[in-house]
Amino acid sequence: MAVETKNTWLARTQRTVTAILPVSEKRTGECVSCGECCKLPNVCPFLRYDAQGKSYCTIYSIRPLNCRKYPRTKSEWITSDTCGFSFD
Repeated sequence: MAVETKNTWLARTQRTVTAILPVSEKRTGECVSCGECCKLPNVCPFLRYDAQGKSYCTIYSIRPLNCRKYPRTKSEWITSDTCGFSFD
């Protein structure tokens, strides 16, 4: 599936609904604060950048599950170019 197909409101809705499911055991790595997942499919109003250009969330402690768990599975991982997570 092309990135354009995965970066839609329908795809985001699906990621939101499936966010109650566990994160894949094959996911490794950690967030590198690139902020790209906060732009799916549009820029989150809570996304900010510090002086070094690292992104941060202004509602981090209460952010939604789909934000906490992204990327939950390899099939929904569309920010692989910048993301610190990977899948074995």
